[in-house]
Amino acid sequence: MKQEQTAKLKLKQTFPLTIKRLGINGEGVGYFKRQVVFVPGALPGEEIVAEATKVNPKFSEAKIKKIRKKSEFRVQPPCPVYHECGGCQLQHLRYDQQLKEKRDIIIQALERHTKLNPEKLDIKETIGMEDPWSYRNKSQFQVGQKDGKVLAGLYGMNSHRLINIEHCAVQHPQTTKATEAVKRILQDLRIPIYNERNRKGIVRTIVARVGIQTGELQIVLITAQKELPKKEIIIEKIKSELPEVKSIIQNVNGEKTSIIFGQETTNLDGNDFIQETLGDLQFELSARTFFQLNPEQTVKLYNEVKRAAALTGKEKVADAYCGVGTIGLWVADQAAEIRGMDIIRESIEDAKKNAARHGIKHAQYVVGKAEEWLPKWTKEGWKPDVIIVDPPRTGLDQQLLKTILKVQPKKVVYVSCNPSTLAKDISVLSSKYKVNGIQPVDMFPQTAHVECVAQLILNGGN
Repeated sequence: MKQEQTAKLKLKQTFPLTIKRLGINGEGVGYFKRQVVFVPGALPGEEIVAEATKVNPKFSEAKIKKIRKKSEFRVQPPCPVYHECGGCQLQHLRYDQQLKEKRDIIIQALERHTKLNPEKLDIKETIGMEDPWSYRNKSQFQVGQKDGKVLAGLYGMNSHRLINIEHCAVQHPQTTKATEAVKRILQDLRIPIYNERNRKGIVRTIVARVGIQTGELQIVLITAQKELPKKEIIIEKIKSELPEVKSIIQNVNGEKTSIIFGQETTNLDGNDFIQETLGDLQFELSARTFFQLNPEQTVKLYNEVKRAAALTGKEKVADAYCGVGTIGLWVADQAAEIRGMDIIRESIEDAKKNAARHGIKHAQYVVGKAEEWLPKWTKEGWKPDVIIVDPPRTGLDQQLLKTILKVQPKKVVYVSCNPSTLAKDISVLSSKYKVNGIQPVDMFPQTAHVECVAQLILNGGN
């Protein structure tokens, strides 16, 4: 009898499915004979006929054959290559509903990975954008050639076919205009385009980044070798077609890799960096500097960090995974002292420069891991009142979790870009900390990405 219940799907089998919720990658999630089925493009509440595309013992994947009952929130995606490209996952879902589903993804993660009851937690409504389009300040488009025509775009979903993107709905228009202009220049000058299969040709990727507040533009040409034919003409043409360009950079990456940047960077023309402002702070963005892709929402995110930190001017603050120091500098006016650390040396150099440029003397930055520095500082008598963490998608290092539980700052402000790892880390910290509130912020409209700020308070703390 038990076998009957666990009868699994077969490949290409069609079956009816009701979609219950959205998964972490933006796919619809339903259950067939108790087995979980993931269906890209399906929305909660929809009744569909699905076809199994992948069958695993624990879950299956399927595609939509037919929608029997449509979600009232389903809309027509404005992007012509939406279904091929895969860069966005939720353009077919009305934006106000995207915000609700993103909050729900956080709740699901807490239910799955913690013993907490999300209904008893203060999980706020997602902070969205008034205009959830054209927000990305940087594009990195691979270059290819077809029938003698230069293409630039992204590789299609689960394929190695280059999708030519002439207008991306989520990119800032200035980056689109810049990429199109550079594409034309490469075509007109017949510059050899890199071919991944035979590893011949020169130009691999066009990177365009705009300072949204300053209007300054940077172009990076990523080439397979140092020699760039007709280099001077390329520079002159870029400058005449795009007068807002303040920085033209070449980066050399001859490796057989999907990593975009190589180690060698040369300035071809203009500054090494462009300027950008966030609130009252100014930043210099060089070609390889990490900077948030949606500055408008970043201001909202950092204001939520400030709110969660609730500093009074007396607190010592540790800024783990500090990068170029943005979050620490954002809260510096309300802190007694800030100490930041990051394993990337260049980021720490930039953080020091950024602090100096803003006249912030009570911030210091060191290279290394938080789990190494915090015990050392505690021994020396410096104990943080607040730790701000902004880890990568993998979440906090296990050693850092142990360190936090040992050092016991009164408050942990956790900036998360992955609800699953946030929930797992909260589960570990909940032996000593209670979740006081979670504020989701939509940093990437039209995609399945979910960011949030969680405030954790030491048990017995105020």
